[in-house]
Amino acid sequence: MLTSGLHSALYLQSALVLQHPREAEDLARTLAESFQAENIQTVASPAIGGLIIGHEVARALGARFIWTEREHGKMVLRRGFSVSPGERVLVVEDVVTTGGSTRETVLALQANGADVVAAASIIDRSAGQAEVGVPRIALATLAVPAVDPAACEACKRGEPAIKPGSRKATVRGQ
Repeated sequence: MLTSGLHSALYLQSALVLQHPREAEDLARTLAESFQAENIQTVASPAIGGLIIGHEVARALGARFIWTEREHGKMVLRRGFSVSPGERVLVVEDVVTTGGSTRETVLALQANGADVVAAASIIDRSAGQAEVGVPRIALATLAVPAVDPAACEACKRGEPAIKPGSRKATVRGQ
């Protein structure tokens, strides 16, 4: 089961590469190269998956780093974070499937006055189809099937859904 709520037979665990600081730095530097001329003031990421790569992209750009979190089901700025009107922001995520978390982060920042210039991710598993409301790039674009739980063949067979990185396994269909 993915953060989006969709089910997929393939889970891409970015934490396995991001646990290595040099690799995280290299990936971030590659992402940052696309935005050197954009005068990015702030990099923002949705918690939790985007935190490491977002921080490293901010370091590569010489920008500050903030993040959004869900509060009562809505992505918001917390922890005293704020943006100024017109502040140029880049949203960075680890993996994009539907673009939901990235899109919610873009909207939260725009609602607070930011000029969200673009979004970037390490992996785009939507084959370039995810719409986040701003131009978007990824280091790798893949076509990885993800389906609604109602259409999931493994769920129909009664197989347990596993959400890697969560505190517990989730029973499919629940």
